[in-house]
Amino acid sequence: MSNILDIIKGLNQAASNAYDGYDHMDEKIGLRREEGNPIVDSRVMDGFAVRFAADKMIVTYQSDIPLKELHPRGQFENDIERTFADITKFLKKEYKKITKSSVTLTEVAPADMMVQSTSRVRNWVQATKQYKIGTDSETVSLGRTSDEKMEDGIKKFLDLSSEKRPSNDKASKNPDTPKG
Repeated sequence: MSNILDIIKGLNQAASNAYDGYDHMDEKIGLRREEGNPIVDSRVMDGFAVRFAADKMIVTYQSDIPLKELHPRGQFENDIERTFADITKFLKKEYKKITKSSVTLTEVAPADMMVQSTSRVRNWVQATKQYKIGTDSETVSLGRTSDEKMEDGIKKFLDLSSEKRPSNDKASKNPDTPKG
C-alpha cells in the first residue's frame, strides 16, 4: 500500500525534472520550446507547473502564442489538449523512473483555457487541467478530515472549562443580587 503523500512527492519530483536544460532528459516533454533550433530560432516561452488538492493533480500550462495560431479555434484547443497529454505522459514516465512503480492520471474535465492579448501579434495562454491520481495498488488516505480535526479542537477547549473560580476572584457569585 502506498501513501498519497508519497505519490505526491514522486509526481512533484517528476515535474521538477522537466525544467529547461535538464541534463538527463532523453525524451521530449511535448512543449513548444523543444521545437526548432535553439541557436537560430527565437525562443518560445512556455512551461507547466503542477499543484495538488486532495487526490487531484492540477496541471497549469502557460505559453506565448502568435495570433495566427489562435485561429482556427478548434485546432488551437486540440493543440492544448495534446500538450496536456504529452505532459502527463512525461510525468508518468518520470514517476516510474523515480519510484519504480506506476501511477494513473485520469482527467476530470476538459482543459480550462484563458487567452489574453499582449500585443497585436502576440497572445498569452494559460490553461489548467485536473487529473485524479490513482495507482496500481491501493492508496491510503492521510488521516482525518478537517471537520474531525475541528471537532477534536472544540472538545479539547470545552474540557478546559471548569466551574472552579480562581483564587484571586473576590467578587460575589451573582453581582446583580443585593447583599443582605
